[in-house]
Amino acid sequence: MSSAAALALAGGWLATRPPREVRPSAHVPPPPSASAALAPKPTPPPSGHKLTPPTGAPPQLTCDEAKRVIAQARGLLAATPPAIDPRAFADGVVDWLDPHGLWSAAPDAPAAPIIKRRARELLAELEAPRGFGECRSAGEIGGYVGAWVRELRWTFVAASRAASAVPPARATELALTPAFEDGPITRPSRELARELGGTLGTLERSLPGFELVARAAVDRALPADGVEWDKAVLAAAVHAYVPLIDPHGGWAPLTEETSLYEIELEASPPPRLWRKMSRTAAGVKIDEAEVAGLPPGSLVLAVGDVPTAGLGVEQVEQLSYVDVDPDAPSSHRVTVLGANGAEEREITVGGRPASDGGGRHGELVSQLVPYAGGHVLVASIEDVPDTLGEDLIATLQRARAEALVVGVLLDLRGNGGGSTDGAAAALGVFLPGATLFPLRRRDGAIEVERASSPPAVDRWTGPLATLVDGDTASAAEMIAGALASYRRAPVIGERTFGKGCAQEYLDDEARVGVLRLTTLLYSLPDGSPVQLSGIAPSLRLPLPKSGEREASLRHPAPAWHGPDVRDMTQVREVPWPGHGGAVGPCDDAAVCKAVRALGAPRAPVARGR
Repeated sequence: MSSAAALALAGGWLATRPPREVRPSAHVPPPPSASAALAPKPTPPPSGHKLTPPTGAPPQLTCDEAKRVIAQARGLLAATPPAIDPRAFADGVVDWLDPHGLWSAAPDAPAAPIIKRRARELLAELEAPRGFGECRSAGEIGGYVGAWVRELRWTFVAASRAASAVPPARATELALTPAFEDGPITRPSRELARELGGTLGTLERSLPGFELVARAAVDRALPADGVEWDKAVLAAAVHAYVPLIDPHGGWAPLTEETSLYEIELEASPPPRLWRKMSRTAAGVKIDEAEVAGLPPGSLVLAVGDVPTAGLGVEQVEQLSYVDVDPDAPSSHRVTVLGANGAEEREITVGGRPASDGGGRHGELVSQLVPYAGGHVLVASIEDVPDTLGEDLIATLQRARAEALVVGVLLDLRGNGGGSTDGAAAALGVFLPGATLFPLRRRDGAIEVERASSPPAVDRWTGPLATLVDGDTASAAEMIAGALASYRRAPVIGERTFGKGCAQEYLDDEARVGVLRLTTLLYSLPDGSPVQLSGIAPSLRLPLPKSGEREASLRHPAPAWHGPDVRDMTQVREVPWPGHGGAVGPCDDAAVCKAVRALGAPRAPVARGR
């Protein structure tokens, strides 16, 4: 692939950071509870990169560090950064500053009005050149936050001291009860502080080994010292700022960097200790298991030497990933709530799958739809992982072994995208070695992506089509659009999402975190824009509507008409044979309609002289 599309960046994720395009959330900026998917000429990070263990402390930036990150983000965007709405910025700072619903986002927290009143000044200070002025607004806001947290800590301590012991069964029930709101914060922070204090005081008196749990919880949720609150405000401000100039962008400190990645789309993702969780006053309750030894309902009190009580969502998620030997399982020390209080377990985690391309990859969900005297392979592609080319080849091989395949339909409905590497590899199955997408940076530099060239036996040269809807986005639009540009496959369905931009990951210049930024605009191989417009189907099929589009996001990048880079020797139509009405049955009515439309006779087109 081209160097522009090798989107794994320096200082990266384990061996490399994931080269990931992702569909954004429509909410800008995202709240800290929602984990929210590419920088100039990346260089591989050093082998053996380790994630920074979470500390429980809020992210903190100096005024100079915050300015450096803001200037870097503004300078690398694919288009000139927009002006920021101070009200939206203030809302983002309030959300990102508060990981628990105690410090700023709760309805009784005094910091929110101050943040909203000083948002314009704080914006001006952050956007000012380095060396010009200080971040005085952050200092004023931080003073209010620190005083409020100290007051809440007194409330917590008083409730903890007043608590009494309960039977072990009741204590276990309290320890497993979720304690924090996942959506908008509605509970007053005084009430939450009192409830946390009472619960942890009860657990400390009722279950052995909970003294350290209670101490970690209060020191993280309501720290008495160790936090410079002006710096915490500045970190929250950077968190809020980047998504406002880039609806697909984000910044995260190194203790939370995994919140920026779509790690599950990696060719060899690192294993996790759990898949889904809920935060309780005492730790992390596992809702969806990932490894043997930590079944659903388990309460994880610590991973190694890191207690889980009082961690924010992003830090909890980072703690769930473990680095293991790729060739062998490894053992990890995890403290859980057992029948007799806190107890340690050695949890065995399997080795990471090989990432050298060897071996058989997974197959796609698919079906063989009867079509005249043969079958159409309908491959459902829900996202675009790095391995999509291999997965597609494996699916084709299995289908060919089972039946006579006369056509292929790629079902890209609801596919929010993923890896540009995966898109190029998938396109190589149908357009081997073809020139694909021009990618343009803000300075006008253009590089061109190219499809992979799999062996002839792994290619498909027969009839092909794609099925799309309004939620087909990003790398999935690349696949459908490139095939249409080369006239290789008609597009069926509804107009797509319209995400014709790509993101890159890079270390921030302050060396304290990671940025995800929209640095590239791309067009289809024939130069047609995708950004804001999407891909119009050649055969329209009414499908359920999606209310979200790239054009509806706040400050999307502009559309770009690129050069025609097609290899004209590969521009060709492969007509679908007629089916005479012999189609189906299908598991999905929309699929049957699409397949019938492909083989239906076309009305003659009048041509002028």
